Amino acid sequence: MKRLSKKQMRIFAVGQLGWSTLSGIISAWFVTFYLPTQVDMTENGAIQYIVPGLVIGGFLTVLGLITALSRVFDAVTDPWIASMSDRSTNKRGRRIPFMQYAAVPLSVVTVLLFCAPINEISSWNIVWISVFIVLFYLFMTMYCTPYNALISEFGKTQDDRMYISTAISLTFFAGTMLAYTPFVFAGMLRGSVGFAWSYRICFIVLAVISCICMLIPTFCLNEKEFVDTKPSNVNMLKSLGATFKNKNFRTFVGSDIMYWVGLTLFQTGLPFFVKVSMKLDESFTMYFLGGMTVLSACFYPIVPKLVRKFGKKKLVISGFLGLALAYVIAGLIGVIGTTVIPGIVYGALICVIAAFPMALLGIIPQSIVADVAEADGIETGENREGMFFAARTFAMKFGQSLAMLVFTSLAIIGTTQNTNSNDITASVLGMTIVGFVAVAFCTLGAVFLSFYNEKKVMKTIEKKDDAKE
Repeated sequence: MKRLSKKQMRIFAVGQLGWSTLSGIISAWFVTFYLPTQVDMTENGAIQYIVPGLVIGGFLTVLGLITALSRVFDAVTDPWIASMSDRSTNKRGRRIPFMQYAAVPLSVVTVLLFCAPINEISSWNIVWISVFIVLFYLFMTMYCTPYNALISEFGKTQDDRMYISTAISLTFFAGTMLAYTPFVFAGMLRGSVGFAWSYRICFIVLAVISCICMLIPTFCLNEKEFVDTKPSNVNMLKSLGATFKNKNFRTFVGSDIMYWVGLTLFQTGLPFFVKVSMKLDESFTMYFLGGMTVLSACFYPIVPKLVRKFGKKKLVISGFLGLALAYVIAGLIGVIGTTVIPGIVYGALICVIAAFPMALLGIIPQSIVADVAEADGIETGENREGMFFAARTFAMKFGQSLAMLVFTSLAIIGTTQNTNSNDITASVLGMTIVGFVAVAFCTLGAVFLSFYNEKKVMKTIEKKDDAKE
């Protein structure tokens, strides 16, 4: 079978630019849009669509409950979609058709999620948000699980996998940065269209761009030219069980959940760190994220070289610890304050410290999943790449949801107002706690990954490569 050229690998990476933008919109704006600050309500005309505050059992927000329940649905759809993709006999391939069918509805649902029908607190808005967050994760799974499975199938050598992982890591952070552009452009539109529509217009534009990006690899790459893998004949439950029997994979998934919790706490909390802790205008959110992304991209060319020298496990553990250090700085803002050290200095310091760890954690984990999936296929004779990457997709979404739940519950700690009132905003104390909780998750991620047996996995793959020669 053919190997992808470098150009074709970059075309493949464009798909991740699309879905990561939509995922970034949810991470950055879901909480911000539906739990507006008092300033946004009084000065910018923001509307409260759902009851804010810790109203579920005194410790959970309505938004947190909606997000948590959507994970229950995800627990079924992730392996279901993975199993259908692994077993697909479509003449165009096992992965590309799923991606093509999911791109348009995923883009549309992302916009509709922010279009609650009643312009006041209403139970109908809760129903609307609940339905569309479930649909969002369904179509996200339909695109991401087959897409990620192709990393292993397109990456026929370690160098190919590292190149693909590097390319999609770059497009992931580019997509995340695009998702933050409403911080700049929504303010320009607000005076003429109002608070809600200033963001919705931005989301519509981003959704169109994302849809085009997601469709590009489905039309430009012929899966059958590069992949000659027989469909799996194992049903969903057996395939899922066999996947989690792999000890190295269980270890990786535990570590990966910690990563996504830490990353999403940063993405969701960044606007609040900027506004509440650093006491800067929210537009600095875009500048900080953009600066960190550009600086992180500068490290991308050296990551494959470091992998060849030190291995993947050691570098990912280093990435976790480096990211934890950045979160320590974020947590210390509330302890030291902005009188001695200006807020902009904190922001710049966080970006500089986090850039290299983000490069490591953005590139290498995808390659580790591909390694584990290939080694497992060699040992068992079953091609279940989709199921392995479905579990990674679930880890991502579970980590993101857990982070949103943690953030919405912790960020308001220390507020002087009644936590059951309509006036709930993040506090400096709450953001300090969020920062140190993120440190704990990153540290746990490093601990979990220390049990990953990289030598065994790579030895299994090397035996196969030696047999081919």
